[in-house]
Amino acid sequence: MGFPRLVSSNPMTTSFSPPSLSTPSELGSVLQQQGFGVLDAQGVSTLSGCALDELEHLRPLWANLPPDAFLKDGGRYRRRRHSCFVVQDGYVSQVAHRAHWQPVEYNALHGGINRLFDPMLPEMVMQPVWPKLLVWLAEVASSLKGLQPWFVEAHQFRIDTTDGIGRPTPEGAHRDGVDLVAVFMVDRVGIKGGETRVFDAAGPDGQRFTLTQPWSVLLLDDARVIHETTPIQPLQPLAPDAHRDTMVVTLRAGGFQGPGQ
Repeated sequence: MGFPRLVSSNPMTTSFSPPSLSTPSELGSVLQQQGFGVLDAQGVSTLSGCALDELEHLRPLWANLPPDAFLKDGGRYRRRRHSCFVVQDGYVSQVAHRAHWQPVEYNALHGGINRLFDPMLPEMVMQPVWPKLLVWLAEVASSLKGLQPWFVEAHQFRIDTTDGIGRPTPEGAHRDGVDLVAVFMVDRVGIKGGETRVFDAAGPDGQRFTLTQPWSVLLLDDARVIHETTPIQPLQPLAPDAHRDTMVVTLRAGGFQGPGQ
């Protein structure tokens, strides 16, 4: 099964027709073939068992994310929360709050430093839909890499246009140093841009598209592909609330990234 067909050639409005998948094992075969895949919101709901209205109940929790104090480009455009979990044998446990760390090889801009962000709120992680979503992602990761415990980092992001533009990936095209990356679109308000680009890590092949549907998801086999998202701009000058909300969930075998892990 191939990657979802692009239905527009305009890079600002490119969309996708999601693949027709019904089980995690089918999704795993797509990821094995090409290293990435996209599901629409209904596909996410079908595969994860998460009702769309349950997922929608999470969306207001992006409204008051704290500023990211670690942006080395001096920007004010990113807000986020971050928490860590372990998924094993179908159960999810939240671990003690810890810093986010990436090696310089994967994040040349912010790698090599401990970045301690505010944790996700109990109103988020105590929702019944939250562990269901993580257990499903662990099943996807196990279909790729084998059944094992998964060390999960979850990031709520809001990118806004406070500085005129907002940069979803200020580090540029990158890998995350994990096994599976899930990028959920949560909301787009009053913006243009934010085009996702996925490249073969071993060659020039790539795809470009724009996630627009709330709770659609891009899934990436991090060992095989490099990804980035282009900057956003407001549709109207001086728009007070133009933003792009996403949730990025990474799964890694063997432990969390960090010195001594």
